[in-house]
Amino acid sequence: MPLKPQWEEEEDVLVEDDIGTNDPAHIIVYNDEHNTFEWVIECFMEVLGHSHEQSEQLAMIIHFKGKATVKTGYMQELKPQKDALVDKGLSAVIEE
Repeated sequence: MPLKPQWEEEEDVLVEDDIGTNDPAHIIVYNDEHNTFEWVIECFMEVLGHSHEQSEQLAMIIHFKGKATVKTGYMQELKPQKDALVDKGLSAVIEE
């Protein structure tokens, strides 16, 4: 008597809490009149792990253009970083 293969197919289950967490998102920082270049650069290096040069370039873009995308990634990674930037006094939001 031939053996019948025994396996079960896995089903992908979407949990409601997971919706949108795998979508790419961006932290946007806006220019303001009260943070210094040095402070913004320091925040980007500490919170986002950017190099001094990258942080300086982003600070200049924010100053001249009014805003810049400072980090791209997934929502679960970006939310604590955005919150840390806001806690340090920067005007930051997440956009998907």
